Order: sequence, then C-alpha cells, then structure tokens
Amino acid sequence: MPLEIVQVPAGEMENFSYLVYCPASGRGIAVDPSLAPEKLLAAAAERNIVLEILVNTHGHRDHTAGNGRIVEATGARLAAHPADVPGADIPLTEGTLITISEERVKVLHTPGHTPGSIVLNPPGALITGDTLFVTRVGRADLPGSDPEELYRSLRRLAEFPPETRVYPGHDYGPRPVSTIGFERENNPYLQCPNLESFIRLRMG
Repeated sequence: MPLEIVQVPAGEMENFSYLVYCPASGRGIAVDPSLAPEKLLAAAAERNIVLEILVNTHGHRDHTAGNGRIVEATGARLAAHPADVPGADIPLTEGTLITISEERVKVLHTPGHTPGSIVLNPPGALITGDTLFVTRVGRADLPGSDPEELYRSLRRLAEFPPETRVYPGHDYGPRPVSTIGFERENNPYLQCPNLESFIRLRMG
C-alpha cells in the first residue's frame, strides 16, 4: 500500500512538520517537529500512527526544537545527517534507505542551506526541508551555508519527474504543496541558467 504524507502546520515561523506512514500497518516516521511538537503528536494520534523514527531535515532550531518531546512521547529514534545533528541515533547520508513497512524512503544529501541538509524521497514525492520552498529556496547566507552547494542541490532536485510532489519545510509560497513541474515554471531560482546568475539572485 502506498505511503501517506500528512503535512502539519507547526509553529509561529510557518514551519511544516510531516508524517509519512503506511495506512495498512499504522507505522511511520515523523519529520521536523519544529517549535510545536504537540501538533505532530496530535496528528499521529488521530491516525493511530506508531512513530518509529524522527527525522530532521537539517539542524536549525526551528526544525529540531521539538525533538525531545517527540522522542519522550513515542520512543522514536532520532535520525539526521551527522554534519548537522552529530548525536542522532541513526546517521543519515546520501542513499540511506528508511523502511516503513514494505516501502522505502530514500535520503538525498542536499547541502547548501546547511552542510547536513537532506531531502526525503518517498515514492513520488520530495520532503525538501529548507532546501526548496514553493517558488523560493533556502537561505545561503547563514553560518555553514554555501550558495554553490545549494545551486547544485537544487539542480539535482529539478531533474526529478515534473509530477513529483514537493513538500517544503515552511509555508512561504503561494500554496503549501507543489510539484517539480510547477517549480520549474514558477521558481526563479530553478530558472537560473548558471551558477553565477543563481548567486547574484540568491545573495544579492
């Protein structure tokens, strides 16, 4: 049975948390509890989801502040890239597969916003954290950011099939969920013809 993705508005910084779960088994993972972990817990309880793993897309506090509350409430193991969250129970790197019942969620290492930023790739979807927003992209002027790395990571995401759904880390765009095709047509950062033009746009 295909995995379900639930988008959960969470916190005053317009964050999105996510549940990715198998409706048949009721097992799943949580993503980025942010500053309002109780909303993620409520969404999981409403659907009777057993949370086995808690994933951070990167290490910024507005995404990780609720980690302790989720782990304490569910016993889930924390998973993240070691460059951003070195103490995680499960280190996530390029190509790591997270198993949810019979399905697999692939991990893409997408540095740029932070050194350890990752994107989750359930079948047909991308949970993009702060790498790619709807019609926007993550900042590249923070400590540890790298605009060249961000450009390369975004070019990689842009190569996914146009129907691939995009679930961002913040509600910063004209709609909460997008597709790669929509982003190719409407995101100016994905339309930059080269690195130099991207840096001018992102860092200008």
